[in-house]
Amino acid sequence: MSQLKTALYDNTFVCVMEFVPKSSSERFASIEALMARKHLCGWPMTVAIADRVGSPFEMSPLDAYSSFQQPHPTLLHFSGKDRERHHLLDQLQQMDAAGLDQLLLLTGDRLPGHVPGQRPVRYLESVAALQIVRQARPDWLLGAGMHPFKYREEEGGAQYFKAEKKLSAGADFLALQLGFDASKHLEAIQWMHRQPNPKPLMACVMGLTLGRAKIFEHVAGIVVTPSMHDLLAAEVAVSKAHAQARSLERLALQIIGLRLMGYAGIHLSGIHDLEQLQALENTLNDWQARIHSLEQWAPAWQACWQMPGLPAVTFHPPGANWRLGESQVNASPKETARYHLLHGAHSLLFSRTNWLSQAFGWAVQRPLWATPTGARVLHRLERSVKRPLLGCDTCGRCRLEDTLYICPESCPKGLANGPCGGTTLNRCEFGDRECVHSVKYRTAKAVQQTAVLTERLIPCIEEDTRHRSSWPTWFEAPAAAPLTIATPCGSGLAPRLGPQAEPKLPTQPARSATELEN
Repeated sequence: MSQLKTALYDNTFVCVMEFVPKSSSERFASIEALMARKHLCGWPMTVAIADRVGSPFEMSPLDAYSSFQQPHPTLLHFSGKDRERHHLLDQLQQMDAAGLDQLLLLTGDRLPGHVPGQRPVRYLESVAALQIVRQARPDWLLGAGMHPFKYREEEGGAQYFKAEKKLSAGADFLALQLGFDASKHLEAIQWMHRQPNPKPLMACVMGLTLGRAKIFEHVAGIVVTPSMHDLLAAEVAVSKAHAQARSLERLALQIIGLRLMGYAGIHLSGIHDLEQLQALENTLNDWQARIHSLEQWAPAWQACWQMPGLPAVTFHPPGANWRLGESQVNASPKETARYHLLHGAHSLLFSRTNWLSQAFGWAVQRPLWATPTGARVLHRLERSVKRPLLGCDTCGRCRLEDTLYICPESCPKGLANGPCGGTTLNRCEFGDRECVHSVKYRTAKAVQQTAVLTERLIPCIEEDTRHRSSWPTWFEAPAAAPLTIATPCGSGLAPRLGPQAEPKLPTQPARSATELEN
C-alpha cells in the first residue's frame, strides 16, 4: 500500500508535494532530494506530478515519473483539457505498466489558444473521468478537485452539488483548489462531515507572495482580494526578507489550521528545494509547540494578516460573501418560463409514452434516416431547430433532460455535470458570459429540481457520436430507464475506511467567519 493510501487509511495527516514537470535536470534533482526526506514534521510525505498546468506540450506526468532516478509511489494528475475517453484509457494502461495506481482527476483550466466559436476544444470532465476509471480499475486510489472558494450562491452551490457527484462517481478523496479563506476551508470540511459516506479532504496550499499574487490575477478561480494585495505590497516595502518571512509564517499557520480542522493532509505547491522545505519545517515546529487548538490558532491566523496602518484583510471579493446554507437568489421569470416551456415540449415529443412522442419516435427511426444522405438531412434538421434555441452542437446523445434544458455545449468546455473551478462571481472563465451552470442552479432551485444537479451522473460524449442526430438513438433507449442516476460506488480505499478514518471536526466550534477575517 502506498504512503498516501496508508495515511488516508490510518487517518494520518499527510503532505503531498506537487511537482510541475519541466525538462530540467536541476528540477528533477531538487524534487528527488525533497522526496528522499520522506517526512515533513513527522508527517509522511509523497509526491504528485501535475498535468498540463501551462501547455498540453509540457512533459507528461508519466514521462516525468519515468525520469526519476529513484521511483517513488506517486500520485499522477490527469487533466481532461483537450482529451477524450481513449486518452484516459491509454494512460491507465501505461500506469499499469509502471506499477502506478493513484490518480487525481481534474477537468483542467482553459487551454491556451482556446477561443469559443473557433476550433472546439473538448474537455473530459472529472465526473465522467471518475466513472471511467472506477469501472476500469476498481481498486485504484482516485481523487478529484473541489472548489469552495466561491462567493455568489449560484457558483458556490453548484460547486457543492458537483462535489456530491464526484463522491458518487467513486472519488476516494477530494482536493481543494488553492485558497486562503479559512472560513471556506471550515465550511468545506463541515460539508464533508455531513455527507452519508464522508471521504478525506485535502487542501492545496502555497506560500503567498506579492509576485505570486500578481500571477494569480490571471489564474482562473484563485481569489486574492485587494486588501490581501495591499498587505503583501506593504510587506515588500519593508524589505524582501520581511515579506518572505511573513509568507512562510502564514503558510505554516495555514497548514496547522487545516490539520486542526480535520483535513487529511495538504497538497503543497511552491516548495522547490531542501532549504525551503527545512525553513517551512522549522516554522511549523515553532508554531506547533504553541498552538494545540483552533481557539489558539484563530488569533495567530488573524494577526499574521494584519499590519499597522492598514485596514483589516478580507478574503472575499468586495460586495460578495456568500456562505453555504444561505439562500439569496432565485431564477428570473424568463428563466423559469423557459424551463417550463422546454419541459412541456420535451414531454410531448420525447417522453416515449404519449401518442405524439411515439409517432415522432416511429418517424425518426425509419430506415431512410439510417442512410448516409438521410442521416445528414436529419442531423441538419435537428441542428437547425436546436442550435438557435439552445446552443446545441448535436453531440449525438442529447442530455437536456439531465441539465434542465440548458445545453452543455453552450459551456465553452462542454461540461455537463457542473461548473469548472474557473468562475469568478458567476462569470465564465472565458470572461464573455455568465456561467451556464449558474443559470442552471437558479433554474433548478426555482422549479424544485436541485436533485437533478446532485444525483444524475452524465457520461462523456463519445467522439464517434458527435455531429449526428440524437433523435433515433433517444427512441432506442428503453422507456423504463432513460436516466443515469448516481449510486454510491465502491473503491479501493472506501471499504477499509472505518469511522475512525473519517475527517473529524474539532470538538469546539471554530471562530466565526467574521472573527477569522477581521
